[in-house]
Amino acid sequence: MQTNCHMSVLVHEQAKKYGDREMLIYQDFGGKEWKSLSWNQVSAVVKQVSNALLNLGVKPQENIGIFSNNSVQYIECDFGAWGIRAVTIPFYATSSEQQIQFMVNDAKVRFLFVGEQEQYDKARRAFSLCPTLERIIVYDPMVHISTHDPNAIYFSDFLKLGENLPRQTEVEKLQQEASYDDIANILYTSGTTGDSKGVILTHGQFHAAFEANDKCVPVGEKDRVMNFLPYTHIFERGWAILSLTEGATMIVNTHPQEVQQSMRETHPTCMCAVPRFWEKVYMGVMDKIEHSSAVQRKLFYHALNVGRKHNIEYLSLGKTPPMALHLEYEVLNRTVFSLVRKELGLENAHFFPTAGAAVSAHVEEFVHSIGINMIVGYGLTESLATVSCNHLGKPWTVGGVGIPIEGISIRIGENDEVLLKGPTITCGYYNREDLTKAAFTADGYFKTGDAGYLKDGELFLKERIKDLFKTSNGKYIAPQMIESKLLVDKFIDQIAVIADQRKFVSALIIPVYTLLEEYAREHNIPFENREQLCADPRIIQMMKERIDTLQQQLAHYEQVKRFTLLPHHLSMEKGELTNTLKIRRRVLNENYKEQIEKMYLD
Repeated sequence: MQTNCHMSVLVHEQAKKYGDREMLIYQDFGGKEWKSLSWNQVSAVVKQVSNALLNLGVKPQENIGIFSNNSVQYIECDFGAWGIRAVTIPFYATSSEQQIQFMVNDAKVRFLFVGEQEQYDKARRAFSLCPTLERIIVYDPMVHISTHDPNAIYFSDFLKLGENLPRQTEVEKLQQEASYDDIANILYTSGTTGDSKGVILTHGQFHAAFEANDKCVPVGEKDRVMNFLPYTHIFERGWAILSLTEGATMIVNTHPQEVQQSMRETHPTCMCAVPRFWEKVYMGVMDKIEHSSAVQRKLFYHALNVGRKHNIEYLSLGKTPPMALHLEYEVLNRTVFSLVRKELGLENAHFFPTAGAAVSAHVEEFVHSIGINMIVGYGLTESLATVSCNHLGKPWTVGGVGIPIEGISIRIGENDEVLLKGPTITCGYYNREDLTKAAFTADGYFKTGDAGYLKDGELFLKERIKDLFKTSNGKYIAPQMIESKLLVDKFIDQIAVIADQRKFVSALIIPVYTLLEEYAREHNIPFENREQLCADPRIIQMMKERIDTLQQQLAHYEQVKRFTLLPHHLSMEKGELTNTLKIRRRVLNENYKEQIEKMYLD
């Protein structure tokens, strides 16, 4: 049963309930061994954090920065800060020095917690440009703190300030005074178009979100929940704390690039993810099948067809599959599909919330067909994640983003914009009254910037209104839709569609270099470097054939006519990607102006 109390006391209330039961499974920074902490152990450290923060002079509703990958210490700091009514501001671990400087100064942060060497080095370099910043507190004991840095201490030394809980009476008094109107987080969105803006999230929004999600997301005490996305991402943040309210065990995955190995080692039952994760799973499985024997390929494709009929054509529509189909599916599920899930570390798979971008219908059908319950949803930082989602065991539609959660009112406005109102919606942006005013309609609905429609109670998205391109022929193009269709190709790692004010659609493509190199060697295509590989006419022709196959269902004016293979990845350092790996199209147009213009030469 859910414990939906104020987050200032959540861990302590759950510790009373679960005691020495396992709460967190984790690895030390740089370690390989999986360890665990009980609810009682985490509760004790959270109390120490609260006491230590008071000894540093932190006041109610003061802003504290956390600049780290996911870690146990991160969780302890969040709840420790909430325990004295302070506000935590999570920074992406990949944030640049300029972004750190902007956020620290905007929120007047005095105390900044950092994770590993990379975060410490950036924070130290930004320190002199941040007048309010007093102290850097370092989680990873392996970090080398500069001998010329009197302002940094290790987390272990910080905890000593709260040893024996010298201010516990004061901590408990603050918890009694805690209000649902208190700010819990300010989340700075990375922004695809300009400066970050701090989204205000209150304890009341979290409380309402937990209550609504409890009614439609069946995470429980028996689940082992893997953290994959950064805690800075509202999807992971909301999902992780929801899981803790339900008493689930949480697996803290510190480095996202290691998640598949972590899954195989820890066997999670649930994990929230973005569509790109499942696209990579799909490509990995299909690549393995392509390299298997003819008999194995035939068996797998037959199983996939049966899985699709059973789970998509019947169950997704709320229909009961015919007995013969059901029996055949059960046999294939216990044999073929169970092997696939075991290879992924998902032999005990329960369900997997997925949101953050458009999900390719191809990938969505594949994941369901192999017996994994993908729950597709939709949300924003400003809505504290979930606006709508599919409900396990209830009918759903491929391509939809589910049924609105309880308490959310959805209205379709001008240009088919999805408008939102409800207790989980932000009150606005920190220090930005102008942006706050512009974000709401006169009657208080939040403007999402996403175009969509409601059909039979389900929400469907069409495109991001601001991202719509208009060709010089007057046709409107939704680049994300085209990109999601092409990203399922195993040779494509990243893609950026170009079309605005152009006579046809083109694209910049970052291939999966290892697969491209393997293809070149198999087909005796010589190359000395990636530049040469990406420019070879035989490679370009092969890619063109694959792209043409994938875009057959697109209208003629939506199809990619020309493309350029880039010999290097898009970069956050150059401003081409946000911290959540969304493309900054304006920057791309500037950085690759020459390559883009070349595609439009007659």
